[in-house]
Amino acid sequence: MTRVVADITVSLDGYVTGPDAGPGNGLGTGGEPLHRWVFSDDPGDKRILAAATERSGAVVMGRNLFDVVDGPGGWSDELGYGATEVGKPPFVVVTSAAPPSVRLTGLDWTFVTTGLSDAVAAARKAAEAASTARGADLDAILMGGGALVGSALAAGLWTRWSCTSRRSSWARERRCSRAPSPASSCSGRSWSRRRRRT
Repeated sequence: MTRVVADITVSLDGYVTGPDAGPGNGLGTGGEPLHRWVFSDDPGDKRILAAATERSGAVVMGRNLFDVVDGPGGWSDELGYGATEVGKPPFVVVTSAAPPSVRLTGLDWTFVTTGLSDAVAAARKAAEAASTARGADLDAILMGGGALVGSALAAGLWTRWSCTSRRSSWARERRCSRAPSPASSCSGRSWSRRRRRT
């Protein structure tokens, strides 16, 4: 059975970008250091990025993230899903309405307007089809920040929560087998609920 895995770099206090993230400012103001590892020449960083991108059978994202990656300053042939790996699995976007047009026409986009559960089901189906075609187990990836991850956790959609903790290098990747809560921890580091920055 296809695993559903959360996949995004998260700060220890629960943020995935700097403040004011949006189209043209995808990582937010000052958010670049959090994601710098994906552009690193470190062999451990490269190995983890390549392996995670390769295991992605389908990706679920919210409409806000879609607007960032499909915007004029978003993904390109050189930089996309998996950063420089530029993976091209099917993408499922949770939205209230499909956009009138899509800039990244070379990618497989599905827009689901009936909620997160249906989007995850569509991603699972796509990941299972890709797994069969490749003869390898692939994951359905939930990629996004607070709203998407929080909604998925609240709906009990996780079959596994995956997180990594970076100390001095990514060579010691760690995984959690339970969803984070204010009292739980991953690799000895405390998770916290996403808080609005003031």
